[in-house]
Amino acid sequence: MIKVLFLDVDGVLTDGTITYDVYGREVKQFSVKDGYGIVRAINTGIDVVVVSGRFSSQVEKRCRELGIKKVYQGVSDKLSFAERYLKERSLSFESAAAMGDDLPDLPLLKRVRISGAPKDAVPEVKVVVNFVSRAPGGKGAVREFIDYLLKEQENEE
Repeated sequence: MIKVLFLDVDGVLTDGTITYDVYGREVKQFSVKDGYGIVRAINTGIDVVVVSGRFSSQVEKRCRELGIKKVYQGVSDKLSFAERYLKERSLSFESAAAMGDDLPDLPLLKRVRISGAPKDAVPEVKVVVNFVSRAPGGKGAVREFIDYLLKEQENEE
């Protein structure tokens, strides 16, 4: 049973593009489809944890809107972070899933029970994950992965 879902941001929850407005503020786009999937996951008891290597106030805002209470930014070693996070909650990697798109995500993707990647993830990631979405990052990939996770949960019951 999956109890924790770790999600990367750039390239997963967004399309990986970094845009700045005329005032130098960063602008990110998020998929409403992904948002709905995240809310469904939370409502079924999955602890959604956003882990990013970068800092962005837009990520904080979007996560608050969706009810994600666990947002960790500036995390360079996602595997070590996940080990600590799970240990503090007396959970194991067997109860965890993750979605990532690039090389820094690989160690975590290799350790969790179920891993996913967007269609446009780097090849090194796509060959090690359990699920590759039809949609690219930021365009519904997270929703597809969550639908897959929830279906897997139903099959286990």
